[in-house]
Amino acid sequence: MPFNIFNADIDILKESFLQEKQIALSVLRLDKIHPVVSGNKLFKLHYFLQDALQSTHKTILTFGGAYSNHLAATAFACKANGLKSIGIVRGEKPPQLSSTLQQCIENNMQLKFITRERYDKKEDAYFLQQLKNEFGECIIIPEGGYHPLGAKGAALINSLFKANTYTHICTATGTATTLAGLLQSANSNQKIINVPVLKGMVDIDKRIDFLNAGDIKKNQLTTFNNYDFGGYAKKTPELISFMNYLWHQHQLPSDFVYTAKLFFAIFDKAKQDFFPAASNILCLHTGGLQGNNSLPRGTLLF
Repeated sequence: MPFNIFNADIDILKESFLQEKQIALSVLRLDKIHPVVSGNKLFKLHYFLQDALQSTHKTILTFGGAYSNHLAATAFACKANGLKSIGIVRGEKPPQLSSTLQQCIENNMQLKFITRERYDKKEDAYFLQQLKNEFGECIIIPEGGYHPLGAKGAALINSLFKANTYTHICTATGTATTLAGLLQSANSNQKIINVPVLKGMVDIDKRIDFLNAGDIKKNQLTTFNNYDFGGYAKKTPELISFMNYLWHQHQLPSDFVYTAKLFFAIFDKAKQDFFPAASNILCLHTGGLQGNNSLPRGTLLF
C-alpha cells in the first residue's frame, strides 16, 4: 500500500500547571501521517485493505454520515490502491453535499443515501446481503471500522512509540475500535484512558468484548465521562475557545468531534489531580481535522 503508517511525530505540550504537578504530556501526531487518510483511520483500514487487494472482486463497501472521516479515508485509500469503493450514507441526499462527501466523490466513491431507519439495520445480515445483491461481491467494513480486524489494525499504533515510557495512553472514543486496539497492545503497567464523544455511551465493555474476541485487560481501562459537550459532533463556545487556545499556545490543531474533547478532558483531569506526580501521558491525535470545514469561516484560528 502507498502509505507509511509506521512513522509519526510526537509533540510535547508544556504547560505551567503540568510542570508544577510533575506531569509530562505528549501527543502522538497521527494526523500528520497523511493529509486525507489521517489519524487512526488508516490503521483501522489496514487489514481490510490487505484482504481487498488479495480478493478477486477488489471492492470495499462501508458506512458513514455526511461528515464521516471514515468514509473520506476509505475513499482515498481505495483509490490509491486501485480498489472500488462504495459508501452507504446515513440520511436522505441533501441539496448541497458536505465537503466530506464531495471529497469522497472526487476519490471515486459511489455513494448511496438511505433513510436513517434503514441505516440502523447496517449490522443486520439480511440487509447486508441485500447490499451485496445490489452491488456485487465486496468486502464490507462496518461503520468506523468497528470489527475485530479494525481493532487488530489499531493495535499497530503501539509500534509508533516506546510503550514502556508512558504510564497513560489516552484516546477519544466513538466506536471503541481504536480503544480496543490499544488495550490489545498495551503493556501490563500502562493505563488506557477512554474519553467517549457520544452522550450516554454505556456499552464500552460489550464493544471491547466483541472487538478483542478474547482476553481483555479491562483492569487497565479508565473512562472519563461527561466530556461529550452535548453528544456526538456537538460543541459549545467553551470547546471552540479551548481549540483556539491549543493552536495559539502549542500550534496543535484539533477537531470538535474527537480530539478537542480528548485534550479538554486530560487537561481538566490533570487540574483535578487525577494523575499522580511523575505520570507520563500520551494522547493520540486521531486526525479528523477535515470535519472542521463545517464550521463558519473565522471560528477557528487555524
